Amino acid sequence: MSIDIQNCAELVQRGDPDRFRSGMTAAPADRGGLFVLYAFNLEVARAPWVTKEAMIAEMRLQWWADAIEEAYGDGEIRRHEVTTPLGELIRKHNLPRDLFDQMIEARRWDIYKEAHADAAAFENYVMHTSANLICLAALATGADATTHRAALLEYGYGAGLANLFMAIPKLENQQRYPLIDGRMSAVGELALDGLKRMKSARKNLASLPRTARAAVRSAWMFEGILTQASQQPELVAS
Repeated sequence: MSIDIQNCAELVQRGDPDRFRSGMTAAPADRGGLFVLYAFNLEVARAPWVTKEAMIAEMRLQWWADAIEEAYGDGEIRRHEVTTPLGELIRKHNLPRDLFDQMIEARRWDIYKEAHADAAAFENYVMHTSANLICLAALATGADATTHRAALLEYGYGAGLANLFMAIPKLENQQRYPLIDGRMSAVGELALDGLKRMKSARKNLASLPRTARAAVRSAWMFEGILTQASQQPELVAS
């Protein structure tokens, strides 16, 4: 294991322990790619929260956007413990750039306190901040883009929704209100929709290679959380 990948693994272990545990269920040869992607996600997700200055947060996200652009070019990848192995991973597996660009762009919402414009904007936020990561992790460990991408994104949407439900109290304390409709009935319906999408997608992931299963295992607890939220939506507030 290179020192950069080891650093990524340690970063994920400290900052995203659930994904670290799921990554450790992968074969040793596949863990490095997962930890690099999870470290990238962690750094991008943190960017809007490490400063109260919107301009500085925007600059941090732009730094990552520039790094992704470099990774898809022919030149040298900038030296950094995450971007260096990430660029190598992107080029080795020909990972789709749009998923990375969307992940970075979606985090701009976290900088500000405006609500999502509509239900479509909310769904895009959940999809791009969670589903894209699961999809990239699976593609980097053997999944086929043509066969599995759509199902991975649907499965990841449900996982992202459950993760967002768990973050609601913290987000509201920060004066962020991500839900379009906070009524208990609407929250229950949203959870049920996410649960149905996860279960449907799981059927279409039956052909997922064994090497890629750790990528979706990162969402192992979320069907249970969505079930609970659909039955007791009032728990989301706490």
